[in-house]
Amino acid sequence: MSNTVLDVKGLNCPLPILRAKKAIKELADGAMLEVIATDPGSVKDFDAFCRQTGNTLVSQKEEAGVYTFEIKKGA
Repeated sequence: MSNTVLDVKGLNCPLPILRAKKAIKELADGAMLEVIATDPGSVKDFDAFCRQTGNTLVSQKEEAGVYTFEIKKGA
């Protein structure tokens, strides 16, 4: 299954979460959403988002100020 990529670089809270929420709604259960962000606050935001929505934060990494999150849509 291929990833859907959501580029929210340059956007600050709450826009990355709002855009991710909209994008993940359109995915099938079990599909992956890759979010690319530059807001340092997005680390805690996406952790909380996944816990509250039943999605799984599969991985997160930071490289040169760019944060990448892999989120698996829950059932």
